[in-house]
Amino acid sequence: MNPKQAARHRELVSLSGAKSDKADARTLADMIRTRRHQLRPVAADSNECEAVKVVARAHQTMIWERTRQTLRLRAVLRDYFPAALAAYAPLTLTGPDALELLAEAADPVSAAKLSIARISAVLKRSRRRDAAAKAAAIRDALCTEHLGQSEIVTGAYAATVRATVAVLQTLNSQIKTLEEQAEAYLGRHPDAEVYLSQPGLGVITSARVLAEFGDAPGRYTSAKARKNYAGTSPITRQSGKSKTVHARFVHNDRLVDALHTQALSAARHDAGARAYYDELRARDISHNAALRQVGNRLVGILHGCLKTHTYYDQATAWSHRYSGLAA
Repeated sequence: MNPKQAARHRELVSLSGAKSDKADARTLADMIRTRRHQLRPVAADSNECEAVKVVARAHQTMIWERTRQTLRLRAVLRDYFPAALAAYAPLTLTGPDALELLAEAADPVSAAKLSIARISAVLKRSRRRDAAAKAAAIRDALCTEHLGQSEIVTGAYAATVRATVAVLQTLNSQIKTLEEQAEAYLGRHPDAEVYLSQPGLGVITSARVLAEFGDAPGRYTSAKARKNYAGTSPITRQSGKSKTVHARFVHNDRLVDALHTQALSAARHDAGARAYYDELRARDISHNAALRQVGNRLVGILHGCLKTHTYYDQATAWSHRYSGLAA
């Protein structure tokens, strides 16, 4: 039962605003008695789907945490060692090579002592191309003059950086482990191949979409119901001669994030999705709004594929809009 529906029904039977557990129980019972036709039984997901949900959500949460730690690391380096930001910018701060170099030389004096050979060896372990040239550029950037802090303050900052680097290294390792687990649990689900056949869905994104949609039969009575839950379909408000269309702002954030990633990838690599995106952009629709509409269409395609348990076919999905698309 939707909490918002329950709250509105409480206002219907009591105008005073008073609230108690007994009154809430009576309100819920009355709601079920009088509005049973508008309510549906709770749909439970399978154990395979629940396993995918646990791993996929943990994987995404760790990625969000890694982003937070990276931003904190960047802020600290800007305060006392800005040359490191310039030096490691081509490597990204979350890369294993940049983290290894920061752990070994977290202060300007130690970083200036790093040799080109040492830096080059770290880059080669991370399989960087043209390691020697990149090592020389990093060495030059670390030795450039910059505004710094006093020696004692620099030492305190360096200790903070080493601790943050250790956290990031652990997160990188566990994210990789959870990625493998997500792939393994997704492979056990009977709908895995249907999800993987969709444009813009890889292993991790498929696991996230499956986890948030669930697999309970009959949960979504139509493609429109699935789109409404996904938050990709618009909301129309009409009163008299006034009619406005709005995007949905109340939605499952994890699902919206995964569908946005899917739409972006599909618009780049799938001819049908790209043609639809270009058509929307030609109508002066913004990039994000166009991606939301592409995602809305892809959710409908996914619903049809799951309903019939068939794989995505480009010609079937887009032939009613664009002719000449390859199957």
